[in-house]
Order: sequence, then C-alpha cells, then structure tokens
Amino acid sequence: MAVQVRNVELEQLAGGCVSAQIYQGAEPVRCPPVLLYFHGGAFMRTGLEECPLARCFAATGAIVVVPDYNAPFGGVFPKPMEVGFSIFSALAKKCAGFGERKSLLIVGGEESGANIAAAVALKARDNFAGELDGQVLASPLLDPFMGSPSFRNSDDIGMRQRWENGWAHYLSGGICHPYAAPSICSRLRDVAPALVLASDDDPLLDEAKDYARHLTDAGVPVHQHILPAGTGWPSIYGGDTGQASSWQDPVGSHFLSFTRELGTRYARLET
Repeated sequence: MAVQVRNVELEQLAGGCVSAQIYQGAEPVRCPPVLLYFHGGAFMRTGLEECPLARCFAATGAIVVVPDYNAPFGGVFPKPMEVGFSIFSALAKKCAGFGERKSLLIVGGEESGANIAAAVALKARDNFAGELDGQVLASPLLDPFMGSPSFRNSDDIGMRQRWENGWAHYLSGGICHPYAAPSICSRLRDVAPALVLASDDDPLLDEAKDYARHLTDAGVPVHQHILPAGTGWPSIYGGDTGQASSWQDPVGSHFLSFTRELGTRYARLET
C-alpha cells in the first residue's frame, strides 16, 4: 500500500504543542489501528526525519503518529517519557482526533524510542488501565549498563559510543527509575501485550529477548520475532550494516498479525 506523510502540530497537550508526522496508507481502512511511534536516536535526536519502520507499519493500514518528543524539553529523563505519555493520554481521550476508540491504540518505538514506548506502556498500566491495547518494541534500548552478551560480542556497527553518550545524557538528571530503564522494572504484570522485534546480528538482541521473557513471566502476551542476520535490520536505528535492507516484508507481516490478534482480543473483552 502506498503511504502518505503529513506534518501536524499536536495540540492540547500537558506540555504544549509537539510537532509530529502522520504516516497513513493512501487507501482508506475502517477503524485503522493507531500507533504512537517514538523514533530512535540514542535519546538525543530532535527533529523529524524519514522513519522506515513507521512507513512499514502504515503500509499495513495503521495510522502511525511519530512525534518530535525530545524537542520540547530535551532528552533527559523524565521529560521525553512525560511528553510521550501526554500524547498517549490525548489519544486515549480522543482529544487529537485520530480514528475512533474502536480503533486499536498502540505505542511503539525503535532503539531509545522503544525505551520510551515501554515506559509509556508501564505508566499507562498504572494510570490508564485498559486504554492501551498493545506495544511494539523494535530493538529496545533498555539496559543502561550495556552488559548483555550480544552487546559485548557483536561487531561494532558504529553505535557503542553513541549509546554510552546517550545513556549518560538521558540519566543526567540523576534518576534511574523503572520508567527510565524498563529492564530493571520488577512489576510488569498487566502491561499491554507486546510485539518484540530484533535480529540475530543486532547488538540489542539480548535486551529484546530478556525483556520479552520478563514480560512473559509476568503473564503478559508476547509475540517475539527475531529476524535472521543479513537483513540490514540494525540500520533502523542508524547502525552501519553495509547491507541492503530486506526486513520490511516480514516485519510488516508480523505487525499485521499482531494487530489482528489484538483486535480479536479487544472484541472478546467487549462482549
């Protein structure tokens, strides 16, 4: 499906206006899933650029909202998470006018953006139980200690120093709360069902798999999909893989299956 992108200003938020891009398929879809998607950038990127994963998900029929969540207050915890949660709250209350409440409402992100999405999902569980239908975590950057085997043993794709600097920046406010580093959260029960994505040549593979396992152990429905090496997947967060990307079709298929199952689950809860 062809995808159209438009720039908007999200208003009526607790922290003021936030610039965003809306990715939406050119063909109309009845009650499309609404995905609030946080871009990567090691907690430090501002501005709105082309987001290949947002385009991939929109091609399945979803409306994907990609906000410039670091711009209003900078990328130091808790501000980016609070901006993200404010946007989620507005969507949950139908203040922003995207779709209907019958549409699924999902949060997602890649790399540091997946950290923000996981934190918003935790806070949604604590404050808006039942309003969030799912979360999509693509190569989530969750461990400030960066000590996983896949991180230590992976070939350097040019991200190590960037992540070290990013974590130092994000936690420079002196707070390491579970919302800041969801990998340390010991209370995951009742968070929204998750789709967790990574690849075999991804330095963040073990962080993704560990968090998926912790969610499963807490009784959270999890779809975990690990792409084979060589698809160019780490390029989604800026890693230089030196390979052509071939991850789009399988990732789009996994996302579509996930949203369809969420829709079935939501319909059962409504009856």
